Amino acid sequence: MESSKIAQVLTLAKQAGVIRARDLEPHNIPRTYLARLCEAGRLQRLGRGLYMLADSAITTNHSLGETTKRVPHGVICLLSALRFHGVTTQAPFEIWVAIDHKARAPAVKGTPLRVVRFSGKALETGIETHVIDGVPTRIYSLSKTIADSFKFRNKIGLDVAVEALRESWRARKCTMDELWHYAVICRVSNVMRPYLETLA
Repeated sequence: MESSKIAQVLTLAKQAGVIRARDLEPHNIPRTYLARLCEAGRLQRLGRGLYMLADSAITTNHSLGETTKRVPHGVICLLSALRFHGVTTQAPFEIWVAIDHKARAPAVKGTPLRVVRFSGKALETGIETHVIDGVPTRIYSLSKTIADSFKFRNKIGLDVAVEALRESWRARKCTMDELWHYAVICRVSNVMRPYLETLA
């Protein structure tokens, strides 16, 4: 019986990439198995209530997947999304995550979060799902993130938004239509227009 529960926990960890202690409840597996498997060197504890297989390779974006497990309704945004898309020299120590303007702020220990509140289309559009260390992670597309960067330029700096726009255009990661589409949704078309005109 015990060996089958151990096998179940390891299978769950393999399938999910990162598991939470509460993920064991539907399977009637006591949480003590997590501690035992950590002691045996078969799981590693990432933070409070988060575990992954000990032999899993941790990627540079691992903290984004970890944040998704902790804030499942959130979307990786702004500096963290720019970093993921490879168009900024910024290396934020916090994970930037967007949540609905009416949602309760997540009480997360461990990974430092920077919560930004979005609403309506600005929250719901431009979301891509990338699998990071086995975890489906919601991240805003590059074009959407650039528009967000201009919208929140007072938080991250106009120079960061302009750098991301120019680098994205230089690397041909965005089209003018995509950039303009999200500029309109995020209501920053007037702000972005002069910068877009210099690219055209």
